[in-house]
Amino acid sequence: MSLGPVMLDLVGTSITPQEREMLLHPQTGGVILFTRNYESPEQITGLIKEIHDLRTPHLLIAVDHEGGRVQRFRDGFTHIPPAAVFGKAYASDKKRAKQLTHDCGWLMAAECRAVGIDMSFAPVLDIGIGLSGVIGDRAYHSNPEIISELAHEYMSGMNQAGMQATGKHFPGHGSVKEDSHIAQPTDHRSLNDIMMQDVIPFERMIHFGLAAVMPAHVVYPAVDNKPAGYSSIWLQQILRQRLNFQGVIFSDDLSMQAAGIVGDFAQRADTALKAGCDMVLVCNHSDAAQEVLESLEAYSSPASQMRLIRMHGRGHIDRNELMASEKWKNVVDKIKQLDDSPNLELDV
Repeated sequence: MSLGPVMLDLVGTSITPQEREMLLHPQTGGVILFTRNYESPEQITGLIKEIHDLRTPHLLIAVDHEGGRVQRFRDGFTHIPPAAVFGKAYASDKKRAKQLTHDCGWLMAAECRAVGIDMSFAPVLDIGIGLSGVIGDRAYHSNPEIISELAHEYMSGMNQAGMQATGKHFPGHGSVKEDSHIAQPTDHRSLNDIMMQDVIPFERMIHFGLAAVMPAHVVYPAVDNKPAGYSSIWLQQILRQRLNFQGVIFSDDLSMQAAGIVGDFAQRADTALKAGCDMVLVCNHSDAAQEVLESLEAYSSPASQMRLIRMHGRGHIDRNELMASEKWKNVVDKIKQLDDSPNLELDV
């Protein structure tokens, strides 16, 4: 059985009979985990193993585990500082900041891989200019070149732990005030302005080997009247052709307010996939996920399946051995000291 184009979620800490049927649906390709799915490292390891054992190749297990405000698992996991901490450190010691960012990418990915998670949707490549509240300290910096440097280190650390990286939110969510979870953000700048600012970190990271991208539910009317995640101009003409991106394109959650611009969930999934997404996320709405699965019964994309299979985690990390290692202890100590820094706001 191949990986389908739908990533869905679970309501609790175990799989319900209805969810098991959905996970076995041929158009399902992955599961995204949230805080509600987590009780302990032992419980989440067992849940992930149960999901992985359902199919071959196994379903992708993803999580949003950037750090700061966006870290789904807390107890039993090291607290990961928000990206802005590393941008702040860069101002005083570039070499140290880059090493810390690399270490943090490794730490996040290693702890997630040790419980069986394939991928975390990180790093954030948005510009941190103090305008977007939903981005805020999730951004590394206001300078796109510094973002690129730090994100490259973070990705290298992730890769070292056996995890691929996903850059988000293409072509950039940092220059709009509205939160696409609850509103429809619109960025009125010209294509040239966006390319010369927000797109630079994506362009650099693609050159460094970025495996996946998640587009923003933001409308850029100078380019297209559809949000980027529904736009073939952004995803195919610009991302695939102009930037030569060969990796996976994950939609952002189709349940978000800004995603409703094109209709019901079946229409949202169809529009996103036709625009160029390889996999669509349907979260916090099991009926919608079922609707999308049924609507895509006849869907097939061998190219997407080949790209998606590369997102599986690599290698095995034993959690007890990891936490007993000198490397883990040293990195945790360094990260804890960094997180004690008093001022985490970016200079803009």
